[in-house]
Amino acid sequence: MRIEDLPIRDDLRGQTPYGAPQLDVAVRLNTNENSYPLPDEVVEAIGKAVQAELRDLNRYPDRDAVALRAALADYLGHGLTVANVWAANGSNEVQQQLLQAFGGPGRKALGFGPSYSMHPLLALGSGTEWIGALRDPDFGLSPAAAVAKIEEHDPDLVFLCSPNNPTGTALDPAVVTAVLERARGVVLVDEAYAEFARPGTPSALALLPEHPRLIVSRTMSKAFGFAGGRLGYFAAHPAVVEAVQLVRLPYHLSSLTQAAARAAVAQRDALLATVEAIKEQRDRIVATLRERGFQVADSDANFVLFEVGGDQKVAWQKLLDRGVLVRDVGLPGWLRVTAGTPDETQAFLEALR
Repeated sequence: MRIEDLPIRDDLRGQTPYGAPQLDVAVRLNTNENSYPLPDEVVEAIGKAVQAELRDLNRYPDRDAVALRAALADYLGHGLTVANVWAANGSNEVQQQLLQAFGGPGRKALGFGPSYSMHPLLALGSGTEWIGALRDPDFGLSPAAAVAKIEEHDPDLVFLCSPNNPTGTALDPAVVTAVLERARGVVLVDEAYAEFARPGTPSALALLPEHPRLIVSRTMSKAFGFAGGRLGYFAAHPAVVEAVQLVRLPYHLSSLTQAAARAAVAQRDALLATVEAIKEQRDRIVATLRERGFQVADSDANFVLFEVGGDQKVAWQKLLDRGVLVRDVGLPGWLRVTAGTPDETQAFLEALR
């Protein structure tokens, strides 16, 4: 039997699941992971934390992950408390829960592409109409352009990404402020790559006290090198946290996940020590490609979007033939490469030559 033979929802027919190629190659720079393995002291701390939970696995975990949320609030600062923070299995589940709470049939979500390709898929899964507006040709977004789309479509949710994936560009805070002033619904700023931003790049966290409909989502998958741990979270007004608790699955975060994540947050100095090294390789990629004549998008993330001057599918395959896996994000003529270790960067630059 094929999927087409099942009584699947009509709006899911013909869709393809999200996913990047998982290939066994020497250099994998396609999923924006942190290329550095966890330090020994972090591995030991996480191991002890998980070990301490094993005896009580016959019991359900803390349904509201209070201790973990308190640790994340402390990490974020800005006067946030446990009441301002919610956590789930990756920022994808966080955003899915927000769509379940504030979207749904008869409601609309608006985003500005090219951007994270999961946003429209999450909207689809929740029955929310997705409206895909476009960024400027240089991948930026002006306050006037953003407000114009909001006035045109009157969305229930607005998705903003800063730094944006796949372009790496950060938003001018004036864009977020303008959107908050005009949007009727909630405004989500996806800051999955915030820790990699260049000096002087502000976070939307600073706007939270004045804007109760603002939500700022983060992840531990990137800067923390915790992609396998699956932990995302958001900061918002306590009422937003209460709203999401209406739709979250009971016990959605296991005891082991909570313990591992708490230990990782406690070891944040050791985990975040690789951020500056990754930023150095990102800037090296940008500078080298521009020296070679490539058009490259400005990046405040741990990846670089660059124009290949032709069919990106052909360029992607040629790089793969040389043992380097990058990401074809479906943007004609462009590819995205994750900033990895110095050796991985060197391998990519040599393969691209």
